[in-house]
Amino acid sequence: MIIDSHCHLNYSNDDISLEEIINNARDSNVKLMLNIATKPNEFENIIHTSTLYDEVYFTLGIHPHEANHLNNDVIKKIYMNENNKKFIGIGETGLDYFYNNSDKSTQISSFEKQIEIAQNLSIPLVIHMRSAEEDTLKIIRKKIKEKAFNGVIHCFTGTKKFADEIIELGFYISASGIITFKKSFDLRDIFAAIPDDKILAETDSPYLSPEPLRGKINQPSHIVHTIKKLSEIRNTNYDKLIELTKNNFLNLFQKIGNY
Repeated sequence: MIIDSHCHLNYSNDDISLEEIINNARDSNVKLMLNIATKPNEFENIIHTSTLYDEVYFTLGIHPHEANHLNNDVIKKIYMNENNKKFIGIGETGLDYFYNNSDKSTQISSFEKQIEIAQNLSIPLVIHMRSAEEDTLKIIRKKIKEKAFNGVIHCFTGTKKFADEIIELGFYISASGIITFKKSFDLRDIFAAIPDDKILAETDSPYLSPEPLRGKINQPSHIVHTIKKLSEIRNTNYDKLIELTKNNFLNLFQKIGNY
Protein backbone atom coordinates (compact mmCIF):
# COMPACT_ATOMS: atom_id res chain seq x y z
CA MET A 1 0.00 0.00 0.00
CA ILE A 2 1.06 3.58 -0.70
CA ILE A 3 1.18 6.22 2.04
CA ASP A 4 0.92 9.93 1.34
CA SER A 5 2.86 11.29 4.30
CA HIS A 6 1.76 14.92 3.83
CA CYS A 7 -1.39 16.35 2.27
CA HIS A 8 -3.94 19.08 2.92
CA LEU A 9 -7.31 17.47 2.29
CA ASN A 10 -9.38 20.25 3.80
CA TYR A 11 -8.22 23.10 1.58
CA SER A 12 -11.30 24.40 -0.24
CA ASN A 13 -11.49 23.20 -3.81
CA ASP A 14 -14.32 23.90 -6.25
CA ASP A 15 -12.96 21.57 -8.94
CA ILE A 16 -12.99 18.28 -7.06
CA SER A 17 -14.81 17.08 -3.95
CA LEU A 18 -13.19 15.47 -0.94
CA GLU A 19 -15.12 12.29 -1.71
CA GLU A 20 -13.62 12.20 -5.22
CA ILE A 21 -10.13 12.82 -3.82
CA ILE A 22 -10.47 9.90 -1.40
CA ASN A 23 -11.91 7.59 -4.07
CA ASN A 24 -9.12 8.49 -6.50
CA ALA A 25 -6.59 7.72 -3.77
CA ARG A 26 -8.17 4.33 -3.13
CA ASP A 27 -8.13 3.53 -6.85
CA SER A 28 -4.39 4.35 -6.92
CA ASN A 29 -3.56 2.09 -3.94
CA VAL A 30 -3.05 5.07 -1.61
CA LYS A 31 -4.29 3.45 1.58
CA LEU A 32 -3.20 6.00 4.18
CA MET A 33 -3.07 9.79 4.08
CA LEU A 34 -1.69 12.13 6.72
CA ASN A 35 -3.81 15.30 6.69
CA ILE A 36 -1.72 18.24 7.88
CA ALA A 37 -2.83 21.29 9.87
CA THR A 38 -1.32 24.73 9.34
CA LYS A 39 -3.53 27.07 11.43
CA PRO A 40 -6.11 26.88 14.24
CA ASN A 41 -9.23 27.44 12.16
CA GLU A 42 -8.48 24.22 10.26
CA PHE A 43 -8.42 21.98 13.32
CA GLU A 44 -12.13 21.21 13.53
CA ASN A 45 -12.52 20.20 9.89
CA ILE A 46 -9.31 18.18 9.92
CA ILE A 47 -10.41 16.23 12.97
CA HIS A 48 -13.87 15.68 11.47
CA THR A 49 -12.40 14.38 8.19
CA SER A 50 -10.50 11.72 10.12
CA THR A 51 -13.81 10.42 11.49
CA LEU A 52 -15.25 10.08 7.98
CA TYR A 53 -12.45 8.05 6.40
CA ASP A 54 -10.56 5.17 7.98
CA GLU A 55 -7.42 5.88 5.95
CA VAL A 56 -7.11 9.55 6.97
CA TYR A 57 -4.95 10.45 9.99
CA PHE A 58 -4.01 13.97 11.03
CA THR A 59 -1.53 16.32 12.66
CA LEU A 60 -2.22 19.51 14.59
CA GLY A 61 0.11 22.47 14.55
CA ILE A 62 0.89 25.97 13.31
CA HIS A 63 2.81 26.70 10.11
CA PRO A 64 5.64 29.25 10.41
CA HIS A 65 3.64 31.63 8.19
CA GLU A 66 0.96 31.58 10.92
CA ALA A 67 3.34 31.56 13.89
CA ASN A 68 1.67 34.50 15.63
CA HIS A 69 -1.51 32.41 15.97
CA LEU A 70 0.05 29.98 18.44
CA ASN A 71 -1.25 30.84 21.92
CA ASN A 72 -2.32 29.04 25.09
CA ASP A 73 -5.83 28.36 23.76
CA VAL A 74 -4.43 26.71 20.64
CA ILE A 75 -1.98 24.67 22.70
CA LYS A 76 -4.87 23.49 24.90
CA LYS A 77 -6.83 22.43 21.82
CA ILE A 78 -3.88 20.35 20.67
CA TYR A 79 -3.53 18.62 24.03
CA MET A 80 -7.28 17.95 24.13
CA ASN A 81 -6.76 15.51 21.25
CA GLU A 82 -4.01 13.56 22.98
CA ASN A 83 -6.12 10.39 23.16
CA ASN A 84 -7.49 10.61 19.62
CA LYS A 85 -6.02 7.59 17.82
CA LYS A 86 -5.98 9.46 14.52
CA PHE A 87 -3.86 12.31 15.93
CA ILE A 88 -0.30 11.16 15.24
CA GLY A 89 1.94 14.20 14.81
CA ILE A 90 2.63 17.88 15.50
CA GLY A 91 2.82 20.31 12.62
CA GLU A 92 3.40 21.49 10.25
CA THR A 93 5.75 23.71 12.16
CA GLY A 94 9.26 24.97 11.49
CA LEU A 95 10.95 28.01 10.01
CA ASP A 96 10.50 29.87 6.73
CA TYR A 97 12.98 32.69 6.20
CA PHE A 98 12.29 32.80 2.46
CA TYR A 99 8.89 34.46 2.75
CA ASN A 100 9.18 35.70 6.36
CA ASN A 101 5.39 36.02 6.66
CA SER A 102 6.01 35.98 10.40
CA ASP A 103 9.03 37.61 12.02
CA LYS A 104 11.92 35.30 12.85
CA SER A 105 11.64 35.56 16.64
CA THR A 106 7.94 34.60 16.52
CA GLN A 107 8.70 31.67 14.21
CA ILE A 108 11.43 30.42 16.53
CA SER A 109 9.22 30.70 19.60
CA SER A 110 6.36 28.86 17.86
CA PHE A 111 8.72 26.13 16.62
CA GLU A 112 10.23 25.58 20.06
CA LYS A 113 6.82 25.41 21.75
CA GLN A 114 5.60 22.85 19.24
CA ILE A 115 8.74 20.79 19.74
CA GLU A 116 7.91 20.73 23.44
CA ILE A 117 4.36 19.52 22.70
CA ALA A 118 5.75 16.75 20.51
CA GLN A 119 8.17 15.80 23.28
CA ASN A 120 5.42 15.74 25.89
CA LEU A 121 3.09 13.65 23.73
CA SER A 122 5.87 11.43 22.33
CA ILE A 123 4.76 11.96 18.73
CA PRO A 124 6.81 13.20 15.75
CA LEU A 125 7.14 16.67 14.28
CA VAL A 126 6.30 17.54 10.69
CA ILE A 127 8.74 20.31 9.81
CA HIS A 128 8.56 22.98 7.13
CA MET A 129 11.99 24.45 6.47
CA ARG A 130 12.90 27.02 3.85
CA SER A 131 16.04 29.15 3.82
CA ALA A 132 16.51 28.44 7.52
CA GLU A 133 18.87 25.50 7.71
CA GLU A 134 21.25 26.89 10.33
CA ASP A 135 18.55 27.91 12.83
CA THR A 136 16.54 24.72 12.26
CA LEU A 137 19.52 22.56 13.13
CA LYS A 138 20.50 24.81 16.06
CA ILE A 139 17.03 24.60 17.62
CA ILE A 140 16.66 20.86 17.09
CA ARG A 141 20.10 20.17 18.57
CA LYS A 142 19.27 22.33 21.60
CA LYS A 143 15.86 20.77 22.24
CA ILE A 144 16.92 17.19 21.61
CA LYS A 145 19.39 17.47 24.50
CA GLU A 146 16.43 18.19 26.79
CA LYS A 147 14.36 15.22 25.61
CA ALA A 148 14.65 12.95 22.58
CA PHE A 149 12.24 13.52 19.70
CA ASN A 150 12.18 13.03 15.97
CA GLY A 151 10.22 13.95 12.88
CA VAL A 152 10.35 14.57 9.15
CA ILE A 153 11.50 17.45 7.00
CA HIS A 154 8.61 17.59 4.58
CA CYS A 155 8.84 18.59 0.92
CA PHE A 156 12.62 18.70 1.20
CA THR A 157 14.44 21.16 -1.07
CA GLY A 158 17.50 21.91 1.07
CA THR A 159 21.22 21.25 0.73
CA LYS A 160 23.00 17.92 0.98
CA LYS A 161 24.86 19.20 4.04
CA PHE A 162 21.57 19.87 5.82
CA ALA A 163 20.17 16.50 4.73
CA ASP A 164 23.20 14.68 6.11
CA GLU A 165 23.09 16.56 9.42
CA ILE A 166 19.34 16.18 10.00
CA ILE A 167 19.51 12.46 9.21
CA GLU A 168 22.36 12.16 11.70
CA LEU A 169 19.96 13.56 14.30
CA GLY A 170 17.49 10.75 13.50
CA PHE A 171 15.10 12.68 11.27
CA TYR A 172 13.43 11.55 8.06
CA ILE A 173 13.30 13.39 4.73
CA SER A 174 10.26 13.42 2.47
CA ALA A 175 10.20 13.66 -1.32
CA SER A 176 7.47 15.66 -3.03
CA GLY A 177 6.56 16.15 -6.69
CA ILE A 178 9.43 18.64 -6.97
CA ILE A 179 11.80 15.74 -7.62
CA THR A 180 9.99 15.15 -10.93
CA PHE A 181 10.52 18.72 -12.15
CA LYS A 182 12.92 18.98 -15.07
CA LYS A 183 15.40 21.35 -13.40
CA SER A 184 15.59 19.54 -10.04
CA PHE A 185 18.96 17.92 -10.82
CA ASP A 186 20.66 18.67 -7.51
CA LEU A 187 17.61 17.60 -5.51
CA ARG A 188 17.46 14.27 -7.32
CA ASP A 189 21.14 13.71 -6.52
CA ILE A 190 20.41 14.27 -2.82
CA PHE A 191 17.48 11.85 -2.84
CA ALA A 192 19.61 9.23 -4.58
CA ALA A 193 21.89 9.18 -1.53
CA ILE A 194 19.42 9.35 1.38
CA PRO A 195 19.59 6.14 3.47
CA ASP A 196 16.84 3.62 2.78
CA ASP A 197 15.50 3.87 6.32
CA LYS A 198 15.08 7.67 6.31
CA ILE A 199 13.03 8.40 3.21
CA LEU A 200 9.31 9.20 2.87
CA ALA A 201 7.05 10.29 0.00
CA GLU A 202 4.31 12.91 -0.09
CA THR A 203 2.15 15.06 -2.33
CA ASP A 204 1.76 18.26 -0.29
CA SER A 205 -1.52 18.40 -2.20
CA PRO A 206 -3.21 20.48 -3.44
CA TYR A 207 0.21 21.97 -4.28
CA LEU A 208 3.18 20.77 -6.32
CA SER A 209 1.55 18.28 -8.64
CA PRO A 210 4.29 16.12 -10.17
CA GLU A 211 5.18 15.70 -13.82
CA PRO A 212 3.35 14.79 -16.03
CA LEU A 213 0.50 16.54 -14.15
CA ARG A 214 2.37 19.71 -13.26
CA GLY A 215 0.07 22.74 -13.21
CA LYS A 216 -2.98 20.71 -12.25
CA ILE A 217 -4.46 20.59 -8.76
CA ASN A 218 -2.56 17.97 -6.81
CA GLN A 219 -4.19 15.14 -4.87
CA PRO A 220 -2.93 12.04 -3.03
CA SER A 221 -3.48 9.77 -6.06
CA HIS A 222 -0.76 11.71 -7.90
CA ILE A 223 1.88 10.36 -5.53
CA VAL A 224 2.37 7.39 -7.86
CA HIS A 225 4.34 9.65 -10.23
CA THR A 226 6.61 10.86 -7.44
CA ILE A 227 7.26 7.31 -6.25
CA LYS A 228 7.99 6.20 -9.81
CA LYS A 229 10.57 8.98 -10.21
CA LEU A 230 12.01 8.22 -6.77
CA SER A 231 12.44 4.57 -7.70
CA GLU A 232 14.27 5.63 -10.89
CA ILE A 233 16.51 8.02 -8.97
CA ARG A 234 17.41 5.34 -6.46
CA ASN A 235 17.67 2.59 -9.07
CA THR A 236 15.21 0.37 -7.25
CA ASN A 237 11.97 -1.44 -7.96
CA TYR A 238 8.75 0.61 -7.78
CA ASP A 239 6.96 -1.88 -5.51
CA LYS A 240 10.02 -2.14 -3.30
CA LEU A 241 10.07 1.64 -2.84
CA ILE A 242 6.37 1.62 -1.93
CA GLU A 243 7.10 -0.94 0.78
CA LEU A 244 10.16 0.97 1.95
CA THR A 245 8.37 4.31 2.35
CA LYS A 246 5.40 2.59 4.00
CA ASN A 247 7.61 0.90 6.60
CA ASN A 248 9.51 4.13 7.25
CA PHE A 249 6.28 6.03 7.80
CA LEU A 250 5.01 3.45 10.28
CA ASN A 251 8.37 3.41 12.07
CA LEU A 252 8.19 7.19 12.48
CA PHE A 253 4.49 7.55 13.31
CA GLN A 254 4.38 4.70 15.79
CA LYS A 255 1.10 5.77 17.38
CA ILE A 256 -0.66 4.12 14.43
CA GLY A 257 0.55 0.68 15.49
CA ASN A 258 0.01 -2.20 13.10
CA TYR A 259 -1.53 -1.21 9.80
